[in-house]
Amino acid sequence: MKKLNLKYLIAGSVSLITSVVYLFSLQNDFVLWDDDHYVYNNPHIRSFNLNFLKWAFTTFHAANWHPLTWISHALDYAIWGLNPLGHHLTNIILHAVNAFIVVVLVLRLVEASKQESLPASGGATGDQGVQTGKPASSHYTPLIVAGVTGLLFGIHPIHVESVAWVAERKDLLCALFFLLSIMSYVKYAANIPQSAKRIGHRANTIYFAFTQRAVLFALCFFILALMSKPMAVSLPVVLLLLDWYPFGRIRSVKTFLGALTEKIPFIAFSLVSSVLTVLAQKSEGAMAMMEVVPLSARALVAAKALAAYLWKMLVPVNLVPYYPYPTPEEVTLSSPGYLLPVLVVAGITVASLAMAPRKKLLPVLWGYYVVTLLPVLGLVQVGDQAMADRYSYLPGIGPFLFAGLAVAWLLRKHLAEKRGLSYKVAAIVVCLLVIGFLSYRSVLQIGIWKNGITLWSYVIEKEPGRVPMAHINRGVVSMDKGDMEKAGDDFDRAIAINPLAYKAHNNRGLVFLAMKQYDKAMEAFREALDINPSYVDAYFNRGLAFTASGRPNEAIEDFNKAIALRPSDGDAYYRRGLVFLGTEEYDKAIEDFNRAIALNSAYYLVYTNLGVAYGKTGRVDEALQALSKSISLKPDNPSAYNNRAFTYYRMGRHEEALKDLDTLIQLDQNDAPSYINRGNLHIAMGRKELAVADFRKACDLGNAEGCSLLKR
Repeated sequence: MKKLNLKYLIAGSVSLITSVVYLFSLQNDFVLWDDDHYVYNNPHIRSFNLNFLKWAFTTFHAANWHPLTWISHALDYAIWGLNPLGHHLTNIILHAVNAFIVVVLVLRLVEASKQESLPASGGATGDQGVQTGKPASSHYTPLIVAGVTGLLFGIHPIHVESVAWVAERKDLLCALFFLLSIMSYVKYAANIPQSAKRIGHRANTIYFAFTQRAVLFALCFFILALMSKPMAVSLPVVLLLLDWYPFGRIRSVKTFLGALTEKIPFIAFSLVSSVLTVLAQKSEGAMAMMEVVPLSARALVAAKALAAYLWKMLVPVNLVPYYPYPTPEEVTLSSPGYLLPVLVVAGITVASLAMAPRKKLLPVLWGYYVVTLLPVLGLVQVGDQAMADRYSYLPGIGPFLFAGLAVAWLLRKHLAEKRGLSYKVAAIVVCLLVIGFLSYRSVLQIGIWKNGITLWSYVIEKEPGRVPMAHINRGVVSMDKGDMEKAGDDFDRAIAINPLAYKAHNNRGLVFLAMKQYDKAMEAFREALDINPSYVDAYFNRGLAFTASGRPNEAIEDFNKAIALRPSDGDAYYRRGLVFLGTEEYDKAIEDFNRAIALNSAYYLVYTNLGVAYGKTGRVDEALQALSKSISLKPDNPSAYNNRAFTYYRMGRHEEALKDLDTLIQLDQNDAPSYINRGNLHIAMGRKELAVADFRKACDLGNAEGCSLLKR
């Protein structure tokens, strides 16, 4: 079999095995952790139009700027709606494609390293572990290295979080374009003449580089990666590492400056993405810990994370979706939990630098690992987690490649010793056991992400009394299921762990609101606002409580505050508009409904109530237009049909009103008021017998008004 065909056969096999392992995630639901903000409670992705694209490219929604990720979710919604199976399927496909690319990319890098190790005479230099001039078995060494690396990347359980969690689509998209960018750059760098590599002349200038199609593709893919997730900002440094080894383009200060100059466009986009990311995270207070955790403590936590990711790749057990940030008392160099990781990280770094003059591969692998993790190590802390398995998605390629090289070396060494059949069988069995173990652990990890209850119950089990967010989110899931008692218990536990957990106070208020205990609800919302006076949700929810308790003025005041704090929240305009509609301030209601629509044109309920408000002011043509729009967005919307039928009736368009009432009855054949309305319409149209039949049907359904009309 030709080597080219064998290469793609191995890559395809790795991709297929990866897909099979992750098929188990197709039975998973969405989880209450960003899936709500990204997908099932995100009205913006429900219409793919110019308004959506404008929102995707200009919003800091969910404290991120990643328009390509929003476009991906919108496309999934257009195809699958809110069926989680389809969203999970997209993640599986992306991950399988990434595993395929990893195999091909590693093969190209290994081939490039072999070329770099050949001096003019053609002898081996011993610069790294993959050498030429070996027995025939070494012919398959690159394939073994690439296959092992890709398989570890594909099935290792540390990557489950990035694949089984729908909201982590951004990880998969970012990695896809990150890898494609490197692939394009490899094509460029591997084909530069040796003389140009060594002396750093025009091949290292921006002009020359960007007249090469491969470099332009690399830059375009890099931009797409940044538009998926800002973690891709490390790519320019990765390319410089590859310039040093395996491409040998950096051999002096002069050639380094040439290679660095060549990366200026990449660096510029990295800086822009970094600024946008900081602005996005600050917009929702995600960087609050920067103010309370000193840099020294963050550095220790970062060192521990660097070592911990390696350990979890080596021993993939006790993987937890959420690793809480340690308390200040825990973070000290005198603690073995921090001293040992610092020594490990320092030891690997020193060893890599010491080996750099003669073994460039190891410092490049370690440099890649550290550099790609650097944006998420917490030196610039975002969120309140100490680390996350998903952060290792791209960085893990470095350790996995090291493992692939080790496996290839062991196989080549022992094959060269002409071991017998028993050894070969034993080697195959060991490989199958490792693959089976990793696949099994991944399947178990996928099960943790089955739904919000299983996810947060697992976190609570692994980190008891340490993660108030776990109780808050599990409580919200219980609340959505209608189990207010369990929800209240979880919110109380969250408050017991952290009395300043304002989201727990807010959600406890929602439980009281659902139970129509309005005074308790408003007190809980007040407690949340005492802790965080800028918490928009608490103002919004207290506005709902004021509305339900018949206090429109206080409700409007709270909605005003919510809008002032978050002007892009169309829901706040809609709810304030409903209050104005109830107080018969129709012009104000119309204004608010139109503002809500301008922010999100997919709000079908807003169009329904806008139609009602127009009808109240006698603007029947505009009322019809709004109600028809509501029906087009949600064809089974009874309120819109009912109000449009009434509008048609007022305009004397009885036949059209009749069609809407017929549709209403088709939607719900036990809706007695619709039969009464249709009966009255039949009377207006002179169809007494049909009216009697409708009144009789309403009476049979137990409607007293229908019985009374029937007697007349």
